[in-house]
Amino acid sequence: MEEARFEDLGLCPEIMKAVKNMGFEEASPIQAKAIPAMLEGKDIIGQAQTGTGKTAAFGIPLLEKIDPKNKKLQAIVLCPTRELAIQVAEEIRNLAKYMHAIKVLPIYGGQEIVKQIRSLKSGTQLIIGTPGRVMDHMRRKTVKMENVHTVVLDEADEMLNMGFREDIETILEGVPEERQTVLFSATMPKPILDITKRFQKNAELIKVTKKELTVPNIEQFYYEVKPKNKEEVLSRLLDIYNPKLSVIFCNTKKQVDLLVNGLLGRGYFAAGLHGDMKQAQRDRVMDGFRKGKTEILVATDVAARGIDVEEVEAVFNYDLPQDDEYYVHRIGRTGRAGRVGRSFSFVTGKEVYKLKEIQRYCKTKIYAQKVPSLDDVANTKMDKLMETINRIIEEEDLTTYFQMIQAEVNDSDYTSMDIAAALLKLCSGTKEEDGEDMFEDTGAEEPGMVRLFINIGKKHKAKPGDILGALAGESGLPGKVVGTIDMYDKYTFVEVPREYARDILNAMDHAKIKGKSVAVEPANQK
Repeated sequence: MEEARFEDLGLCPEIMKAVKNMGFEEASPIQAKAIPAMLEGKDIIGQAQTGTGKTAAFGIPLLEKIDPKNKKLQAIVLCPTRELAIQVAEEIRNLAKYMHAIKVLPIYGGQEIVKQIRSLKSGTQLIIGTPGRVMDHMRRKTVKMENVHTVVLDEADEMLNMGFREDIETILEGVPEERQTVLFSATMPKPILDITKRFQKNAELIKVTKKELTVPNIEQFYYEVKPKNKEEVLSRLLDIYNPKLSVIFCNTKKQVDLLVNGLLGRGYFAAGLHGDMKQAQRDRVMDGFRKGKTEILVATDVAARGIDVEEVEAVFNYDLPQDDEYYVHRIGRTGRAGRVGRSFSFVTGKEVYKLKEIQRYCKTKIYAQKVPSLDDVANTKMDKLMETINRIIEEEDLTTYFQMIQAEVNDSDYTSMDIAAALLKLCSGTKEEDGEDMFEDTGAEEPGMVRLFINIGKKHKAKPGDILGALAGESGLPGKVVGTIDMYDKYTFVEVPREYARDILNAMDHAKIKGKSVAVEPANQK
């Protein structure tokens, strides 16, 4: 695998500064081959998947070729989905950070066209768009093609799968013949080859093989876990490794929803991403993840296509993927831009054989690990706490606190060691066992469920649906996991899974049903 430094590619100082700023160290294989070829003006067919650095491979030469003095449209990138268009635009903007007067605009369906037209009129040299919306602007004559010198088709196979072939052909026919046409695709089916023959001249094929895709700086581990224990093991791993951002893959939309609710109930900042969500919701979730407001993204394979966030430090295969190739796509979400990433796979029973297949396919080693115990988690938390304490002692002025502790020692029978130990316990967040059995005997009929008492009944004109809505709305509990609802005149009993019970009590503290403040507590069987 040839390695190349960005310094050797003859890039302008502004782009070099941005590349360093973004944390790229060496050019990836696709960048090392595609950037010089594009700068020479050649047509290119790049066979590469997500995670190979292809956005910078075409983004850098595009920016080098754009004339900032000319405010007219000079280059177009076509992408299959709005998520990818937004992401590509963001990465190219980062690359253009120190270049003045270059305007990059993503255009896609679902966004107000009037807003896009206004931005286009103010002078945009590079648009990144979905084929349907670019065609729409061509029809309205709000996108004029006469100055376009480069067209990039990103994830071309995906665009064809989504039925955009005619749109792509119409767009390419509308661009001046004297242009550079660059196409990136993970696979090379016949329709792609037809497009390359028809619209490209002497195209150079640049291929990144599968072997280069099994990113070497990803540490890969697996755990043998029973399905019912997966959530607990996941929580322990999150606590021990404490990744800045992580992506968790599930095979079904239902599992995404269940896991997000479970993680939120345990106090993690998690959000889900799957095909049933409205586009605006998906945009909100991805934006929150990019900005770090959401630390954990739980996603299905389809929805996660195009997640390209550099700070992802860990990927979890909560469910093993059905397809070996998906394993490569999934773990490639971490270990970006020369960083080290980790991947953790949960394996149940006979899935160990599936894991062996994945290892053979990826030519990689996935190491077995012992499930961490609660003691491991507690020790890790304590180590981190002691590190923080050491830093405070080294760097901060503690005079006021010394005086307060001294006064307490003089006024009481406690030693300073007693006070230090109590404060350490307080900071570590460990709870006494007392009070943990408050749900022990609530009279629930089903195993794993507990019974809650709510002081609202039929006389308050409440229906079971009102109770269910309040529980789900306040605590984020999925409605489908709520058990029996027994309604009486002045009160109601509800059965909920034990693991949600404490969170429901906390969440319902200030809730109202039918305008009445409610009290929720564990039902007393007696």
